[in-house]
Amino acid sequence: MDLEVFVTKGLGDASYLLASGDEAALVDPQRDAWRFLAVAAARGWRVTTVLETHVHNDYVSGAHEVRAATGAELVVPARGGYAFDHRAADEGDEFPIGDLRLVARATPGHTPEHLAWEVAGATPDAPAAVFSGGSLLVGSAGRTDLLGPEAAKELTPAQFRTLRRLASLPDATRILPTHGAGSFCAAGPTVPARTTTVGDERLRNPLLRFVDESSFGTALLGSVGRFPDYYRHMAPINRAGPPVLGRLPIPAALDPSAVERAVAAGARVIDARDRRSFAAAHIPGSLNIELSSSFAAYVGWLLEYDSPVVLVVPDRPSSALEEAAVQLFRIGWRRIEGVLDGSIDAWARSGRALSSYGTTTMPALAAEATSGTTARLLDVRQPIEWRDDGVIASSETIFVADLPGRLEELRDAGEVTVLCRTGQRAAIAASILDGAGISVRLVAEDGAVGWTDRFPGSS
Repeated sequence: MDLEVFVTKGLGDASYLLASGDEAALVDPQRDAWRFLAVAAARGWRVTTVLETHVHNDYVSGAHEVRAATGAELVVPARGGYAFDHRAADEGDEFPIGDLRLVARATPGHTPEHLAWEVAGATPDAPAAVFSGGSLLVGSAGRTDLLGPEAAKELTPAQFRTLRRLASLPDATRILPTHGAGSFCAAGPTVPARTTTVGDERLRNPLLRFVDESSFGTALLGSVGRFPDYYRHMAPINRAGPPVLGRLPIPAALDPSAVERAVAAGARVIDARDRRSFAAAHIPGSLNIELSSSFAAYVGWLLEYDSPVVLVVPDRPSSALEEAAVQLFRIGWRRIEGVLDGSIDAWARSGRALSSYGTTTMPALAAEATSGTTARLLDVRQPIEWRDDGVIASSETIFVADLPGRLEELRDAGEVTVLCRTGQRAAIAASILDGAGISVRLVAEDGAVGWTDRFPGSS
């Protein structure tokens, strides 16, 4: 058995190439699947099968790109409601890959139709590995609330039973999950490791310690934060089957006049430069979402899904545009009207207006508070972070994704100083406030964690 693991950090997910001889299966591929096929070709493997564990909520599947390129068969959960040609699989169904056998196991919980795929070992009850999708994760489990609170009432007990079933496998069985560190599909804290074993999970996974469904459900659902709004669009796209493009679409270069025309027609400018550069100079009304691994997640969280956007990316490195484009491609974003040619310098050279705002630090804020200067602090972290890590006394709390709908609460009260945990979400929030004409100052690094007891009034 040969195995290649591909980690997509922005999604917090992993895809797998499993090979036996010259035949290979791809498990849970993201949409930009050419990178997997390139590795398969380099290894001399023919990809004959794509296996899906569930209808993905966080990305557009790459299964159709693989089939178009290789003719591979798409094997998907029988209860997934797929509308395209496929081979349906359910409990006990087997599929050969070279000398290996992959056996489907019904593992509902993360989603109703969820399957795990066992790589059959020498004996039927001792699989060498299990592709566990969004069921058993490294130190955690897939969340059960993505389909809403009513569905969670059935999916949470199902996940409890699924985890117990997987935990009954032999200690040496490898667990190969799709979701992991950085994924909003995972419940609770996650660890950096991408794969694990049943034995390690029995020792270390806190969700395997519960002996009743009720306490398990309380722990699981009590550990989840908010998830991006774009998630609700992924399952319908994956059930219908996304269009096959065969390559990554690269946005066209636009001069400042073309950017203005796009904005006048309804496009939003997304500026992917670093937060300090944006604070110093940016196109008025633009949204600062840094080109980090979570770039697409926050675009999909803050904008109406697939609405028109124009990108501003760092002028260097040249790979920045491709990185922004591929992240948006993975979540099915089609309407990228173009990218500002020459970045913000081109806009400045054209003589068009620029906006800016100030930045500060947590030590400077603490010193201001100690000296009696009262800043209006806005904490834009997730509610679960306020609960678990505390809040600075007198600060206001609005999660960054809720901010566009609550701007009127922040008008006419002077400058707002925005903070989060590291500065990334605060930068998004600061750009929203600035675009709405609200005076703002950004805490550009660090944040509330570790400072909640260092301001007057804190306990």
